[in-house]
Amino acid sequence: MINFKEKPHYTVEDLRQIVALLRHPGGCPWDGAQTHQSIRRNFIEEAYEVAEAIDEGSPAHLREELGDVLLQVLFHASIEEDAGRFTLDDVADGICKKLIFRHPHVFGEGEASPDSWEALKRREKGQTTYTATLQAVAKSLPGLWRAEKIQAKAAKAGFEWPDAQAAMDKLAEELGELQSAVADHTNIKEELGDLLFAAVKVARFFQIDAEDALAGTCEKFIRRFAGVEAAAAAQGRDMGELSVDQLMDLWNREKHPEPRA
Repeated sequence: MINFKEKPHYTVEDLRQIVALLRHPGGCPWDGAQTHQSIRRNFIEEAYEVAEAIDEGSPAHLREELGDVLLQVLFHASIEEDAGRFTLDDVADGICKKLIFRHPHVFGEGEASPDSWEALKRREKGQTTYTATLQAVAKSLPGLWRAEKIQAKAAKAGFEWPDAQAAMDKLAEELGELQSAVADHTNIKEELGDLLFAAVKVARFFQIDAEDALAGTCEKFIRRFAGVEAAAAAQGRDMGELSVDQLMDLWNREKHPEPRA
């Protein structure tokens, strides 16, 4: 057995072998017991941590998080290799063939264009209808991102509002339908979903990533919430002791601070 502890530098092949050692008898009982489903969420979380490292602009953090994602890839491939269905090399073979097929302007003849890329992608996946392209959008994507991708693909079939104002009018219509649903205590979930879908449509017209917009609002909410808590503490009180009206008063002060003299 290779003495991994004494290696000065490791490679992807070393990582593959370490994963195999951990998963097999004599390795780690926890690793050996995992399945695709049991670590599915881990993969998603690691991908988001890569995104966070990218946002931070930290190469060291990005390197670390990419390693965590790479571990997930090798772990899932190891499970499949044990089952005799495919290997890590098969994974590499598949993505190499996909890249070569989708880049005929590099590996063959033709010119690069967004339209040719989409046409090649549909041909590769056997998608013969616009509906098939919508159905192929991953259900596991965050809801706002999935809505954006579905809308973008529908737009390629001409299914699109003529301008931003039309999208805004639809958003207002959906808000009215949600208000009616709340009043009637019926279909609230469905109407809320329609409202969110319409909001994504507005975001697309202004080339705004709806997920990014919501993430920014979440951070803004936390900052203002912290201000409210600090203001309550300055009064010698805990937030939980204040009424909703008192909290809203502090919130509005935080939202619209008085200009400094």
